Amino acid sequence: MARRLRGVAVRWLVLVGMTAMVVALLSAETAAAPDRSERLAVSAHLHYVDARGSYLIEEGQASGPLAGIVKARLRVTADISGSFTFYPRGGSISGRGVAALHESGAYASFGGTVSVLGGTGLYAHAHGEGKLYGVYDRKTLGVTIQTTGSLLY
Repeated sequence: MARRLRGVAVRWLVLVGMTAMVVALLSAETAAAPDRSERLAVSAHLHYVDARGSYLIEEGQASGPLAGIVKARLRVTADISGSFTFYPRGGSISGRGVAALHESGAYASFGGTVSVLGGTGLYAHAHGEGKLYGVYDRKTLGVTIQTTGSLLY
């Protein structure tokens, strides 16, 4: 009888041990899985939609690996800053940017930084940073923007 109980106990310990190993391996695989990454290389041509206080509301189309519609809220003073959301296939990506404005007549170029702060859908955990460059057209209030950097999601 004692030998039989010992056999049951050994089988039970082996089963518990194997279950613990499987759980540990699955947890390690999930924890070690890296974020998906994408080059934050986007070109966008935005046009003026509306003004709200000191902010310009702009919309347009983005091209690049994350092509889609872009909506932005920009403030143009001695610099240019604002927030954006763009809508590539599978969700949305939101963030903000700030850049120094270099004036020259009807056009003002700018350069600065962009930060991705979150998203929805496939991009729910999006984060990243990079550089942004562009031109602001004072006559049409349109903006052309290019970004470089990295996006993790």
